Amino acid sequence: MAVSDQVTTHEHDVIVIGAGGAGLRAAIEASATGVSVGLICKSLLGKAHTVMAEGGMAAAMGNVDDRDGWKVHFADTMRGGQYLNNWRMAELHAKEAPARVRELEAWGAVFDRTKEGRILQRNFGGHRYPRLAHVGDRTGLEMIRTLQDHGIHQGFEVSMEHTVTTLLKEGDRVVGAFGYDREKGRFRVFRAGAVVLATGGIGRAFKITSNSWEYTGDGQALAYDAGAELIDMEFVQFHPTGMVWPPSVKGILVTEGVRGEGGRLLNSEGRRFMFDDVPDLYKNQTAKDAEEGWRYVIGDKEANRPPELLTRDHVARCIVNEVREGRGSPHGGVFLDIAWIKEKLSNAPEHIKKKLPSMFHQFKELAGIDITTEPMEVGPTTHYVMGGVRVDANTQMSTVPGLFAAGEVAAGLHGANRLGGNSLSDLVVFGKRAGEHAAAFVKERGAGTVHNAQVEDALHEALAPMDEARDENPYQVQHDLQDLMQENVGIVRNEDDMAKAVEGIGALKARAAKASAPGNREYNPGWHTAMDLKNLLMVSEAIARSALDRRESRGGHFREDYPAKSDEYARHNTVLNRNEDGSMSVRREAIPEMRAELREVIEEQG
Repeated sequence: MAVSDQVTTHEHDVIVIGAGGAGLRAAIEASATGVSVGLICKSLLGKAHTVMAEGGMAAAMGNVDDRDGWKVHFADTMRGGQYLNNWRMAELHAKEAPARVRELEAWGAVFDRTKEGRILQRNFGGHRYPRLAHVGDRTGLEMIRTLQDHGIHQGFEVSMEHTVTTLLKEGDRVVGAFGYDREKGRFRVFRAGAVVLATGGIGRAFKITSNSWEYTGDGQALAYDAGAELIDMEFVQFHPTGMVWPPSVKGILVTEGVRGEGGRLLNSEGRRFMFDDVPDLYKNQTAKDAEEGWRYVIGDKEANRPPELLTRDHVARCIVNEVREGRGSPHGGVFLDIAWIKEKLSNAPEHIKKKLPSMFHQFKELAGIDITTEPMEVGPTTHYVMGGVRVDANTQMSTVPGLFAAGEVAAGLHGANRLGGNSLSDLVVFGKRAGEHAAAFVKERGAGTVHNAQVEDALHEALAPMDEARDENPYQVQHDLQDLMQENVGIVRNEDDMAKAVEGIGALKARAAKASAPGNREYNPGWHTAMDLKNLLMVSEAIARSALDRRESRGGHFREDYPAKSDEYARHNTVLNRNEDGSMSVRREAIPEMRAELREVIEEQG
């Protein structure tokens, strides 16, 4: 049977892979330029992982504290990222985020309000001033609703429940993608002059994660296999607060908004242990108050914040330390208490339900706990990857012409550690830029040619799990990989464990090559899992090899054998490439010197 008889071809100027905040914003922007756009999503439209982002989107609007501005936001982002950030991306993000928030408001987003009617902003970890525009604790859901409602009028074509397995190239440029319809298993070719990756993260490589089932590193693997560079994959963020009980919900996110609204972290002794380990960066204190937090000064800017709102990497390690030393909660976490605010608010239960409606419902339904009267049990959960596809700061194009990336799949903005709330504004700031420049690329370069030989290779690879000679269970391979990564490349790392992980991944690759999905392609979840394994194994190897190479501790990467920061690794990115023989190369590359005026901003802000 000819290849053309086995696939259906869709033709567009731009295709966007992923329908979360970044993908929708990219599709909207590209469509606005008049080009034809196809949007491909692995799940149903509206079920993107963005809906699980609860606390808010960071933008220096100054609605609650008028001392805030783009310079403060830029400095906070760079400090949180340990100065490994792409400083141009951090600058663009800080400057453009307020406009993207107001744009969402104009498109119908219903943000919480101040008494004066302005968009309300809340405190979040690592942000000097209240900066997160929010809709209760359902901000991501409101973002997706707004972008979808606006986007349906743009005329782009949506292919739901489709998985892309291969990017198609002509010479050095990308000219489309090959994939399949997950329900019926029918093959698809998407021809396009430019491709935007907006596929999110890699959390399903770990056993305990807040990430949904779609997060199997698809975009990172697609880009890597197409010849694009990845950077900084060692930096994985473990959110401090995921549910730890009951086992069926372990890892589900407990928004930082709980701590932003006053939630306290307590150990089994009832003590606020976060006061025990305040980093030197924040020790310029003029006062310390066990009720309100501590007052500190950075430069000439004074702020009052609780220690629970230190950066996520630090809070997660403090929780791990409490558990290791025997001061954890009954189920291996610590306690997060928001109910204490009844001491200050007569209407505390109603206030909590209004500010944190999803959290109230989540714990009531899943754990049988009323968070207005009793503390939650929480512990770290794999949440976000700061590394990913290397992109140009202005255009979001990768090192492969015609291939763009935005959102979590792209690297650079967050450096070694992401500040809470920066992810949602990242999606719309750089989703817009990716869509705009992908459309411009097509208008300048035109469409390329898809070659049947590539399509045939992709088709044969997709059909391989149906081979009767295969005998490996894909679910077991994924389970074993998750255990391997959780145990050896988790929050606290060392040389021996990570070397064991690299060796184990090699063995799992051999097993994945024998993964079997008997039956046909219709309604075959085993086949989908077998197809995901290649991507999960690639990103796992990228994380482990990058973490082995960085012999220091910085941001989301902590090594107990190298617990301090090292000047040797400061101001350097870890760069990954795919060699011709299929092996992975790792190298270090210096970050370009920051512009003088931005250095002055950093110095001015402290």
